[in-house]
Amino acid sequence: MSPPEPNAGHREEPADASPSPPDPLAVLRSRRYAALLVLSALLGAPVSAAAFGFLALVGELQPLLYTDLPEALGLDGTPAWWPLPLLAVGGLLTALSIRYLPGTGGHEPTAGFNAGSPTGLAELPGVALAALATLVFGAVLGPEAPLIALGGGLAVGFLRLVKRDAPQQTSAMVGAAGSFAAISALLGSPLLGAFLLMEASGLGGAMLGLVLVPGLLAAGIGALIFTGLGSWTGLGTYSLALHDVPEAHDPTAAEFGWALVVGVLAALAGAAIRWLSTRLKTRLEGRRVTATVLVGLAVAGLAIGYAQATDHPATDVLYSGQDALNPLLTHSSAYTVGALLLLVLCKGLAYCLSLSGFRGGPIFPAMFTGAAGGIALSHLPGLALAAGFAMGVGAMAVAMLRLPLTSVLLATLLLGKEGLTVMPLVIVAVVVSHVVSAKLTRPAASG
Repeated sequence: MSPPEPNAGHREEPADASPSPPDPLAVLRSRRYAALLVLSALLGAPVSAAAFGFLALVGELQPLLYTDLPEALGLDGTPAWWPLPLLAVGGLLTALSIRYLPGTGGHEPTAGFNAGSPTGLAELPGVALAALATLVFGAVLGPEAPLIALGGGLAVGFLRLVKRDAPQQTSAMVGAAGSFAAISALLGSPLLGAFLLMEASGLGGAMLGLVLVPGLLAAGIGALIFTGLGSWTGLGTYSLALHDVPEAHDPTAAEFGWALVVGVLAALAGAAIRWLSTRLKTRLEGRRVTATVLVGLAVAGLAIGYAQATDHPATDVLYSGQDALNPLLTHSSAYTVGALLLLVLCKGLAYCLSLSGFRGGPIFPAMFTGAAGGIALSHLPGLALAAGFAMGVGAMAVAMLRLPLTSVLLATLLLGKEGLTVMPLVIVAVVVSHVVSAKLTRPAASG
C-alpha cells in the first residue's frame, strides 16, 4: 500500500527550522536593554579610569627607563648602546608572561587587529604584564590591543560580580562597551575608536545598533573621564593628535597619480612585514624565552644603527610611534630623504620583529611607518607634504589592519580640517592598498 498523500491544505515546518532572530526595535524598547545602557554608562567610568592609569604608567615608565635610569647610574646621558639591555629585559619579561601566565599575553599581533570575545579575568594580569614589558622597554607595538582586552575583560568581570548568570549576549555587549570605553580617547576621538571596533568585529545590519548604542555611551563617558583625569593630574589625555599640520591645497591630477603609487608601495611593504613576522613567529614558538630576548636585541640594533647613521634619536625607531608622529611631521624639514628612507626600513623591520615576539597593537607603528614614507615621497615633484603624509598613514594602516573605513578616518581626522581637503587622495590610496593587499595574500588555488 502506498503512503497517504500529504494534506494539501497543511504545510509542515521543517524539524530543524531555526528560530527567527529577535526584533531589534523590540529589544531597544525593552526594560532589559534600558538596564544594559545604564550598566554600560556606569562601567564606562571605572574602565576608562583603569585604561587611563595603564597609559599613564606606560607614559611615566618609558622616560624613566630610557632617560632617568642611565643618569641615576652615573652615565653621561643615555649612551648609544642603552637600547640593548632595555630590549633584552623587555623580551625576557614578555616571554615569561606569555609562557607562564594564563592567556599567553593576550592577542597574537601577527594575526592582525582583532576585536574578539572578552578576555577572562584570570588572563588580565598576563595581558597587562606582557603589554607593559612590550610598551615600556621599547618594542615597536602600540597599546590599543591590550587596552581593548583589558577594557572588555574588566567590564565583563564587573558584570559577573553583579549578575553571575548574565546571558551570553549581555556579556558580549557589556564586554564590547568596556572595550569602547578603554580606547575612547586613544585615537583622538571616541567616534574613531567606535568605528575601529565595529569594522574589526564585522558587525552590521540591524544588530549593529544594539551593540553600538551602549558602546558609544561608554565611549563618550570614557572620553570625559580621560579628559578630566588628564586635566586633574596634569598628564594630558594620551590621545593621538597633531599640533602643527601643514596647509593642504585642493588635490591635483599628479597627486591622484601619487595616490596609486602610495597604495601599491604600502601594500607591498605591508605584505612583506606580515610574511616575515609570521615566519619568525613560527621559529621562536619552540624556544620562546631565548628567541624573544634575541628579537629584542635585534630591535635595539636597528634603533642604534639608525641613530648612528643619521644623528636622529634612536626613539624614532623604538616604541609604537604614537608620540613621535607629531615631531616627525613638525620637524620633517630636518630629515633628508636618505634619513627618511632609512627610518622606514629600520622602523618596518623593528615592527616586523616586534610582531613576531612581543604583545601589543599594530596600529601606531603602521601609521608611523606610512607617515615617514609619505614624507619621503613628498620630496618628489607633484606631491605636497600634507597629502603625502596622510596617504602614507592611510595606505599603510589598511595594509596592516585590513580595515579600509577606519584607515581613511585615521588619516583624515588626524589632520583636522586639512584632512578634509586631502580625503579624496587618502580614499584612493587606501582602496588601492586594500585591493593590492588582498591580491598579495590570496590563497593558492587548489590543484
